[in-house]
Amino acid sequence: MSILDLPLIARTRRTHALEHATIHVLNRRFPTLPLAGWSTHRAFYISGAVSASDVQSAAHEALLRLRQGETHLAVHPLCGTNLVTAGTLVGLVSFLAMLPGDPRSRRQRLPTVLLLSTLAMAIAQPLGLLVQEHVTTEPNVAQTVVTRVDSHPMGHMWVHCIQLRQEDEV
Repeated sequence: MSILDLPLIARTRRTHALEHATIHVLNRRFPTLPLAGWSTHRAFYISGAVSASDVQSAAHEALLRLRQGETHLAVHPLCGTNLVTAGTLVGLVSFLAMLPGDPRSRRQRLPTVLLLSTLAMAIAQPLGLLVQEHVTTEPNVAQTVVTRVDSHPMGHMWVHCIQLRQEDEV
């Protein structure tokens, strides 16, 4: 059994996939509307100037489309996983380029650090998408049910909490 299959992690990955799919649906309906999302193991949240009924409708459509095999909806190019991947790669190459033992001064090594950091950023986007696909999301939402959507105003925007349960849960 992989750590990704542990119940809490697997549930969070499914929630994360449904969050992304819901945002994809909303982005298609409202192409210029800025949205943000985040997930837990029992719910996901979407913030933006969008109505609760639009979010609920999009969540149900996203669930249906994932169940029908549109697994690409589980991955989103603006996911925080991409930022974490980029930060990790840039930090790692910077650390390695500055390890002691190199006779050059830190100032002389700076161009190398900048070059390696730029290369790390270039591969971070496609790598981040792969990390989402294989680690941070799970598009198999066959047992997932949207139970409730709660919405709260936050300035001129709304924060929507989309609560979920697994059909095999009591």
